Amino acid sequence: MLDAIVRAAALLCDANVVGLSLVNETRTRMHYTAVFGAENEVFLPGYEFDLDGPIQVVQTVKEARTIHTADLADDPLYRERNPIRVKVVDEVGVRTFLTVPLIKEGVAFGCLNLNRNEVRPFADDDIALIETFAEQAVIAIENVRQFREVQTRLERERASREILEVISRSRDDEAPVFEAILNNAAQLCDAPMADLELVDEDGTHLREIATWGPAERAIPSEECVWPMDSEYRNVVATREGSIDHIPDLKLTERYLSGDPMTVAAVDVEKLRTMLVVPLLKAGNGIGCLVLFRQEQKPFTDDEIALVETFSAQAVIAIENVRQFREVRVRLEREKASAEILEVISRSRDDEKPVFDAILKNAARLCDVPGAALYLVNEAWTEFVLTAEWGTWTVDMGPGAAWPLDGPLPVAQSIRKGHTVHLEDITKTDLYRDGDPSYIIMADKEGLRSRLCVPLVSCGIAFGAIALSRHEVRPFSDDEIALVESFASQAVIAIDNVRQFKALEARTEEVQKLNSGLESRVEAQVGEIERMGRLKRFLSPQVADAVLSSGNEKLLSSHRALLGVLFCDIRGFTAFCETAEPEETIEVLQTYHEEMGKLIDAHGAGVDHRMGDGIMVLFNDPLPCEDPAGDAVKLAIAMRARMSDLCRAWKRMGYRLGFGVGISLGYATVGMVGFEGRSDYTASGTAINLASRLGDEAEDGQILLSTRAAIAVEDMFASVSVGEVSLKGIREPVEVFRLDSA
Repeated sequence: MLDAIVRAAALLCDANVVGLSLVNETRTRMHYTAVFGAENEVFLPGYEFDLDGPIQVVQTVKEARTIHTADLADDPLYRERNPIRVKVVDEVGVRTFLTVPLIKEGVAFGCLNLNRNEVRPFADDDIALIETFAEQAVIAIENVRQFREVQTRLERERASREILEVISRSRDDEAPVFEAILNNAAQLCDAPMADLELVDEDGTHLREIATWGPAERAIPSEECVWPMDSEYRNVVATREGSIDHIPDLKLTERYLSGDPMTVAAVDVEKLRTMLVVPLLKAGNGIGCLVLFRQEQKPFTDDEIALVETFSAQAVIAIENVRQFREVRVRLEREKASAEILEVISRSRDDEKPVFDAILKNAARLCDVPGAALYLVNEAWTEFVLTAEWGTWTVDMGPGAAWPLDGPLPVAQSIRKGHTVHLEDITKTDLYRDGDPSYIIMADKEGLRSRLCVPLVSCGIAFGAIALSRHEVRPFSDDEIALVESFASQAVIAIDNVRQFKALEARTEEVQKLNSGLESRVEAQVGEIERMGRLKRFLSPQVADAVLSSGNEKLLSSHRALLGVLFCDIRGFTAFCETAEPEETIEVLQTYHEEMGKLIDAHGAGVDHRMGDGIMVLFNDPLPCEDPAGDAVKLAIAMRARMSDLCRAWKRMGYRLGFGVGISLGYATVGMVGFEGRSDYTASGTAINLASRLGDEAEDGQILLSTRAAIAVEDMFASVSVGEVSLKGIREPVEVFRLDSA
């Protein structure tokens, strides 16, 4: 369009040369965009000149008005021997010169200029025609600008969709998201090179994680590491959480002072312009996106805003993967704990299977090649290798022993009764002082990071679990806490076996003392009578379970995986304030009677009632295969029955509703109280969570914890209502609502 305009202007106005020049974005320079009839370097397309000069084209743009010079040789600039004016007149041969501004919203952003090589002023009609052409050029440029804006917006929307699709697919790996972000950022911002850098876990260094651009780089990715206390521009931008835009790397202090990395980037990779946009999480910089150009061409505000969007998407991807990995680790740890508890329940007379399960899971979840468990000997002079799992660099089997008063980390952990964590054995004073045991650990066995957690019972340590790594990789707080929980389970297993063997010994003694039939019958009758008395303060289900087993140990405190259901009547408090006592008692009696029938029909282990609130437990003391599923089935049946009751009550003027909360998790179960006033109940996070979900549920709703929803997802559909802050629960939890369909 512009070429057609300058050609038509030249032909219709009989001009030797017609040019169209535009101002750059910063309004510092102009360049010829379209030219017709030029045979010299001054008017060729691409020719640039400053916008602060005294020449006519600049004057036209600054003043936004048409300027017509009949004879350039009779102009003050020529008489003052201005170099540009002299060159135009004497070398190029221009005499008559017409310049018409391109104006948008009152501001000139370019101009049309017409030259004649003889003194022959343009007629008024010619000038009016060129002003019309200038208006058409403005329309053409604006159309193209709008088209390009639409095209750019569509490209950016496509890029965002692509990145969001990759984020949705990459739950456990950020790399595909980083690749998509760098690819789109580089292409949409016309940057031949782009990097994504993240702060490492210990917060000491910024490292290049992903890159886009040439396969061969002057500085390999593994060498792109910057200390977080340095003053590199990318580090400062990350540390301060601010955007850094460097128009010319050659003018930076690091390049001028000869910094090798900066010099290599500029002189070898030919990088000039650099943009750093931080990745911000909760206002803190966790990394940055860096874009480069190989020419001195600053990034526009739109491009910077686009890269900010990409940096936000990178943070989303990082956070999604972190949360996914946390959930996976939590589920793996819960699975390991369940496995160990199951082994403990089966191994009443032998700790070895429990030790094997503990060491196997500790080594797997903490990513170590081997793990060992040590116990103190009867004389309390040595600690003995009792169980091991994994591979070892030295020949060492069960039975090997070391002095308890020695300097080894296991001995220290047992003596002091607390965890000993050596991040690097070679950095300890004992190793530097040449202690033989530490020299053997590090140089012969090849151990570097070591963790020792004591086995403690009644405040006394009698053994330890030890994990080691052959590289310097300290154990995280979560890993230490996990091994400490495994140590507690090992203590439980040892104590269970000890109690079981003691019980066996006592049983043998009793059998010897009461060998006669009469004595045994009397003992059994006494036991039956004692068990029968339990029915006076235990629920029928629990009492029957105890009686059928003949063992009161069922009532002792223990851990169990429970399906927990809490329900109550909505609007009951307000109802009690206005209703007569007889009406309240009648409603409450009907409610408990109908719910009790359903609880019994669904085989619940325990139920507790207080006012209109009911707590129901599944899987203890009466075991069931699917505690969460059984709880949901009961909840559905309760909701259906309550719907009928509430309709009947509504006809009587009672406005009542019903809500249910269900959780699945481990809790401590056992007898609470004193003789004659005891009850079998449960406590723990799973109980609190179900109670709070029951409080949160609206009329007709059944709310599920995350674990309960996952456990029943194959049978019952549910939808997430998002994370909810619940009273008594420290962190917000994701809550699911059972699909009413």
